[in-house]
Amino acid sequence: MVAKQKILIVDDDANIAELISLYLTKECFETMMVHDGEEALFVFDSFGPNLILLDLMLPGIDGYQVCREIRAKSATPIIMLSAKGEVFDKVLGLELGADDYIIKPFDSKELVARVKAVLRRYQPAKQEAPKSSAKVVEYPELVINQTNYSVLYKGVPVDMPPKELELLYFLASSPNQVFTREQLLDHIWGYEYIGDTRTVDVHIKRLREKIKDHPSWSLSTVWGIGYKFETRG
Repeated sequence: MVAKQKILIVDDDANIAELISLYLTKECFETMMVHDGEEALFVFDSFGPNLILLDLMLPGIDGYQVCREIRAKSATPIIMLSAKGEVFDKVLGLELGADDYIIKPFDSKELVARVKAVLRRYQPAKQEAPKSSAKVVEYPELVINQTNYSVLYKGVPVDMPPKELELLYFLASSPNQVFTREQLLDHIWGYEYIGDTRTVDVHIKRLREKIKDHPSWSLSTVWGIGYKFETRG
């Protein structure tokens, strides 16, 4: 029997948490509900969720801090839930490592679709795929493998959330080709993602913090247009 994927629901409103749990249980997910940030951090390791639905306005440790602490040790996908719809709040959440951001009140079908979309993007292979079908690009001191969601930089594994890795792989797969922010948003996040192009800038910034420019390649900004993975031979 295939094990159910596990969702950790973190929301201080018990009614909302139970409603979310009901939606996801009907879709054959296993859920656990907690109602504050400290409890979320406490149960994270023992429950081992495949994805976290994280409310921002929590008593004690807020959702932003929970995201920071989980990101420091794990790439488990995180979808933030918030009544705050301002661009600043979305960008801050994404900068801290969230994979998506849903504004309350939300439609149950949209929530389930977002969960499934993020989980589809984050599916590390349990075993090495045949080389003929492996999605791997290699450059000097950089190996990006989208088959098993791993990145090696200077021989050292780099921990990346799924969308960061997919963005890097997409750009590196088409060296020196310029992509607009709109094209990248469409390719990486898909039509179901309701966001703005600043999301792309946030992820590029995080990639540059982890992967510094190399003499033979770099993540380059094309001013007024977008980005490209530039190679120098």
